Amino acid sequence: MKILVTGAAGFIGAAVSQYLMDRGDIVVGLDNINDYYDVNLKFARLKKLESSPSAANFSFVKMGVEDRSGMADLFETHQFDRVVHLAAQAGVRYSLENPHAYVDANLVGFMNILEGCRHNKVGHLVYASSSSVYGANEIMPFSEQHNVDHPVSLYAASKKANELMAHTYSHLYQLPTTGLRFFTVYGPWGRPDMALFKFTKAILEGDKISVYNYGNHHRDFTYIDDIVEGVVRSLDSVAQSNPQWSGKQPDPSSSRAPWKVYNIGAQTPVHLLKFIETLETALGMEAQKELLPMQPGDVPDTYASVEALVQDTGYRPTTSIETGIQAFVDWYRAFYKV
Repeated sequence: MKILVTGAAGFIGAAVSQYLMDRGDIVVGLDNINDYYDVNLKFARLKKLESSPSAANFSFVKMGVEDRSGMADLFETHQFDRVVHLAAQAGVRYSLENPHAYVDANLVGFMNILEGCRHNKVGHLVYASSSSVYGANEIMPFSEQHNVDHPVSLYAASKKANELMAHTYSHLYQLPTTGLRFFTVYGPWGRPDMALFKFTKAILEGDKISVYNYGNHHRDFTYIDDIVEGVVRSLDSVAQSNPQWSGKQPDPSSSRAPWKVYNIGAQTPVHLLKFIETLETALGMEAQKELLPMQPGDVPDTYASVEALVQDTGYRPTTSIETGIQAFVDWYRAFYKV
């Protein structure tokens, strides 16, 4: 298949692109290489893709998804079979500082993706939602059956909006769409704004680490290889109409339209202090912790129910936090020559 992967220089996008290339799909990777974090890491991910044994299956386009005419031309030129839309302005805390970036990339950009899929008969759109859509919810584990109408950051609101926009296009144009609510992804080639990366850097440099909510967070940390498996299984399992769906008792995770949303996590929440302890073991160094209150827009805990994804696609996360953190530390030391 010919597949568009947006955010291809990003953490998840590069890993998904590599998997699809390796299995023989033709991948067009799109990214605007913005400077939200170190662009050198993004270029390094692209270099890895372009020098891999399956590099003949990959081409790269530098462009932002908010470029309306550019995106229309791209879709018309390539006639993609499938789209994996992972490009977004990420980060909960940054959405408090620069809200307009989230409207441009996550709302306007997603509109352009939907229009491209609609007008060029794309067979399936899989897109990144986020565990942050659960917002003020406190019932654990988070289920796709739960109401998600109380986001606590603009980032979360933009991801909820993506799910609603996708449903509209699935309903009006029979475009199959699947939204994936990612739960705290980590691993080699990860993002510098995420806890594992920041903690590792600080500990190795002898700096204090900022531990929010006084360490009382629980996070459903999900290893990158498990995430990629879930994304690809979802891509291959084209969203279908739910014949049992009823407007009198609406199922929030499916529809009469070919539309689905799934949680994609490890289903094993880890206490933040346990996470730090595991990292200390992998590094062979102790962290200096600065315990701080919870940050605006954060939620205390995340815990995914992934039964629907398991049942529909056979997804099964297998990577322990000890294995995953050690793999990240080994990559970090090698990449940064520490």
